[in-house]
Amino acid sequence: MIELRQSALEILALTDAQSKVSRVFQLFDDYQQQLVSLNLSEVLNPHNLVLPGRPEKPELIPPLQVPKRKMDSVEGRASLLHSLAHIEFNAMNLALDAIWRFSDMPQQYYEDWLKVAKEESYHFSLVNEHMQSFGFSYGDFSAHNSLWEMVERTTDSVIARMALVPRTMEARGLDAVPGIRDRFKQIKDVKAVEILEIILHDEIGHVFIGNRWFNFLCGNAGLSPITAYRELAKKYHAPTLRGPFNFEARQKAGFTTEELDLLESLSDKRSQAA
Repeated sequence: MIELRQSALEILALTDAQSKVSRVFQLFDDYQQQLVSLNLSEVLNPHNLVLPGRPEKPELIPPLQVPKRKMDSVEGRASLLHSLAHIEFNAMNLALDAIWRFSDMPQQYYEDWLKVAKEESYHFSLVNEHMQSFGFSYGDFSAHNSLWEMVERTTDSVIARMALVPRTMEARGLDAVPGIRDRFKQIKDVKAVEILEIILHDEIGHVFIGNRWFNFLCGNAGLSPITAYRELAKKYHAPTLRGPFNFEARQKAGFTTEELDLLESLSDKRSQAA
C-alpha cells in the first residue's frame, strides 16, 4: 500500500505538468477508496530531489519584469490566462509540499491539503485547456515565482506556512479574481468567467483551510492569532497587505471580525494618504 505523504513528495518532484495533475487526481481517488496509508509521524527526507519539479518553461523572471497583460488581443488574453495557470500550478505544488513536509499534524490536516491539491490541479487543467483554445499552452509566456518563494521561506515552520501562504499569498487571489473575472465579462468570454467563478469559490475554501490550521496551531501554543501573524509576517518578510480587499470572500474564508477590521482600517489609511 502506498503512503500519502511519501506519494505527495514523489508527485511534487515530477517535472511534467500533465503527469503531475494525473497523479494528484489518482492519489486523491485512491485515498478516498482507502488504498493509501498515512504516516503522521515520519520525518521524510527528499534526498536529492529538486523541489518543486517543474517543466523547463515557463521562464521565471522577477515580478516587475512580467509584461502587462492587455485584453485587446488574443495573445494578451492568453497571457493573462497563462498567469492564472501558473498560479494554479504553484498552488498545486504548495499543497503537496504542505502534505509531505510537516509531520505530527492531525489526520484532517493532510486530508484538507490533499483536497486542495486536487482542486488546484483541476483549476490548472481548466485554465490550460481554455488557453489552448486560443492556440497557446502553459510555458508559452514568462512568469514570476513569488508564491513559491514564500513556500520556500516557510519550510521550517508549519505555523509560518499556514499564516503566510494560504492566509496571505492565496488570500490576495480572493481580492484579485473578481476584477479579472469582470475583465473577461467585458469581452464576453463566458468560459473564462465560468472558470474564474469556480476558482473563486474553491479558493475561499483553501484560505479557510489555512485559517483553520493557523488558528489550531495558535490555540495549541497559547498565542494570539493577531499578534502571532504580525510577528511571523515580520520574521519571514511577508509582502505588505494592500487593498482593495474582498471583505465578503475573506469573511467566508474564516477571517475574524477583528482581522477584517484591521484590514479595513489599513484601507482607510491608504485612501487618506492617497
